[in-house]
Amino acid sequence: MKRYCRDGVCLSVLGAMLLSAAGCGGPMEISAEEVFAIEPTGGDTISRPPALPAASQQQSEVIIADPNQPEAAKKWRWLEAAKADAMRFPDVFLEDSADTFLRKDNIALLLMAGGASIAMHNSDADDNIAGNFRRHRTFHGFGDEALNTIGSPASHFPVAGLWYALSVGRQDELNRHRAWVMIRALSVNGLVTLGLKAIRGNETPNGKSWAWPSGHTSSSFTVASVLDEFYGPKVGIPAYAAASVVAWRMMDTRDHWASDCVFGATLGWVIGHTIAGKDRKLEVAGFDVVPFSEGGREQTMGIGFLKRF
Repeated sequence: MKRYCRDGVCLSVLGAMLLSAAGCGGPMEISAEEVFAIEPTGGDTISRPPALPAASQQQSEVIIADPNQPEAAKKWRWLEAAKADAMRFPDVFLEDSADTFLRKDNIALLLMAGGASIAMHNSDADDNIAGNFRRHRTFHGFGDEALNTIGSPASHFPVAGLWYALSVGRQDELNRHRAWVMIRALSVNGLVTLGLKAIRGNETPNGKSWAWPSGHTSSSFTVASVLDEFYGPKVGIPAYAAASVVAWRMMDTRDHWASDCVFGATLGWVIGHTIAGKDRKLEVAGFDVVPFSEGGREQTMGIGFLKRF
């Protein structure tokens, strides 16, 4: 609190700030009565500033969430965060796509997977594998339907959205960022997969259209790759195992050729690691390396080491 005195009268100026979830605070409106506190000291008086107009007061009621209503505050933080990210999503989507498909190593890997996929489909490999699955089914009933749901992009997007919403409500910036990256990776993978399906237009072993590549497989491997980047092998290895089971199920039910799953897995791996990997923090011996700066007469800049327990 700073105090300013003139002609025997002290005026106390109080600052106020609203903190929102994940660094996405909305505009701040403060009434005159909250900003100015009048403290007469020598019998002199100072008239209070005029009250805000009715329109401004109404706007303030919309912008500022009542601290006694946490649900309303959470809803406001969610809307502001979602609005900010949605506004920049097109630019981020193009940037992520360019980062993924203009890298020489990614191009080489996708070309190799595509060549292998073409060779499998134009030879007897796809037919032989499909015939083997037709004679020896692995998944039936509930297990089949559960894997179909778990591996579907229609499940991945809502789960990622729920992760994002809960993180915003808890003001958890780290998990909000991770959920945002997951949504971005799934979006790039989904659009590219649909585009390739439309271009290729071949049929699955059971006669369905738009076979190549497998959307379930590519989306599942995208999720596994992002989780591997964020949490390491302890989470990544089980996630890859689950994605592989999803790919197995797609071949087992003859919803896809083996070549569809080979390229789908490669596509998801490339997209997930590229988009999540570029946001990876620099670590040394388990500590996050973070820059810092301090102002003043002589500005100080450096790095710090952060460990979360």
